[in-house]
Amino acid sequence: LRALQDWDLRYRVAATPGVAEVASVGGYVRQYQVVADPVRLRGYGIGLAELREAIRAATGEAGGRVVELAEAEYVLRGRGYVRSPEDLEQVMLRSRAGTPVLLRDVARVEFGPDERRGVGELDGEGEAVSGIVVQRHGEDTLAVIERVKARLAAAAGSLPAGTVIEPVYDRSDLIQRAIETLKATLLEESLVVAAVTAVFLLHLRSALVAILMLPVGVLAAFLAMKLAGVGSNIMSLGGIAISIGAMR
Repeated sequence: LRALQDWDLRYRVAATPGVAEVASVGGYVRQYQVVADPVRLRGYGIGLAELREAIRAATGEAGGRVVELAEAEYVLRGRGYVRSPEDLEQVMLRSRAGTPVLLRDVARVEFGPDERRGVGELDGEGEAVSGIVVQRHGEDTLAVIERVKARLAAAAGSLPAGTVIEPVYDRSDLIQRAIETLKATLLEESLVVAAVTAVFLLHLRSALVAILMLPVGVLAAFLAMKLAGVGSNIMSLGGIAISIGAMR
């Protein structure tokens, strides 16, 4: 699951517009582990430093020159990308009387987990692998969440059998509820202010002038926020709701 998160889902979600990065949490990070046999190392006269340098050299990228064959140029390049433990087993450590000494002659290469830095659990029912989507600064949070959901829905069909993507913390629900609460509050405050204004002025047409200034004042506040580059959030919208009562 961690390999699926790190090498598949993370890149898909990170390519979504508005996403800065995807941080992986939980699971085991798979790595190649070389378990050296000290007896065989001593028999071949090979030290751990030489073993480590041979592995580092074999897994590094190296650029070459250009070879011209049949009026065509071919660029030579050494690739050190390891695809299986067998690739590491073929690493040559040294040559002994014309016979190469390979890594498999002195060590065992296998898959194993990297040192863990944390544990992720889901509802206390066992470990799970999670990815935290980090939004870019200044982006529309709700729009980014919708794009991420669409990307995950498209990726769900290509997942291995039995693998499920389950949202754990979705800010869109909080945002929608906050917007609905603010709408209801603004409507209630507008009606109350309009009723109080009409009662105290005892003149409907004069009360309408004051009542119509309420939405105009709110629009002016949003216009000023737009020009100043200030985004809307729960705090700013709550302040506007309080200011409606103070305006009258």
